[in-house]
Amino acid sequence: MKLAGKISVLAALIGALGLTAPVAQAAWEPTKTVEFVVPAGTGGGADQMARLIDGIIKKNNLMKQPLVVVNKGGGAGAEGFLDVKNAKGDPHKIIITLSNLFTTPMATGVPFNWKDLTPVEMMALDQFVLWVNADKPYKTAKEYVDAVRAAGPNKFKMGGTGSKQEDQIITVAIEKQAKIKMTYIPFKGGGDVAVQLVGDHIDSSVNNPIEAVAQWRGGKLRPLCVFDKTRMPYKAKVTETMSWNDIPPCKDSGLNVEYLMLRGIFMPAGVTAEQTKYYVDLLEKVRATPEWKDYLEKGALNTTTMKGEEYRTWVAKEETRHQQLMREAGFLAGGK
Repeated sequence: MKLAGKISVLAALIGALGLTAPVAQAAWEPTKTVEFVVPAGTGGGADQMARLIDGIIKKNNLMKQPLVVVNKGGGAGAEGFLDVKNAKGDPHKIIITLSNLFTTPMATGVPFNWKDLTPVEMMALDQFVLWVNADKPYKTAKEYVDAVRAAGPNKFKMGGTGSKQEDQIITVAIEKQAKIKMTYIPFKGGGDVAVQLVGDHIDSSVNNPIEAVAQWRGGKLRPLCVFDKTRMPYKAKVTETMSWNDIPPCKDSGLNVEYLMLRGIFMPAGVTAEQTKYYVDLLEKVRATPEWKDYLEKGALNTTTMKGEEYRTWVAKEETRHQQLMREAGFLAGGK
């Protein structure tokens, strides 16, 4: 038998025995529009990050299907969290979380826990800065605290995003540390808070850097200190005279308060490892872009990132830490 004949006979035998090579199956990817939930109002840090991620994905054609950012900030973010919780097993829904992932259910008793979600990736950690109106005389955190103390209890107004969330937790920590008392006024988002401070309707805020950078650059607001153990590393000038690195840690002025906030991505519970991996890979591509790196520097974010089991372990530890912070502040639902 000639060689060609032998090959055809062998091929027929392999086919009859079911030994044909398996066809490689394509990795999972979205088959319809993906909803990107923001459990907060517009203009704040979470909203800005979500819309930047969306913009980078569109600009670089990183997804075949559309991504749509939707704000669901009702009930201090409970609206967004419950929406994603109820979408169990749906890989076409993702959510960006801040620390209201912990504070909202603890403060309200809403039936939600971070375990109702699937951790995908920590994108960064966000700083908090003590801001005042640039027309005020105090230049340091110590001078500010002295002014609050001299004015008397509840005379100074501290503006922040939401109630019993990160901004108010920090405010209570400041009060306890400095033995002062202020009136806390909640707003829908960090953008609103910055506008209120510029308008002199409040006396201070603890906004994230990116939520007040435009007003700082415009000479309307002044940063006094950052609630971290070290200075921020970014040394490029934001104003004519100052960089983020020029803002001292609050503890250097005797205000020993530290707080960093999560900026992370989750999916609903019940999704597959393959579906989760798609979004991990997508976010890695986002993080590799110059637009993302520029955003981190301009917003003075802490560049820590995590995924997989490391991220899940970190989230579990943060839940425990926030339980303690909320208890100390008297913010737990039912006074537990």
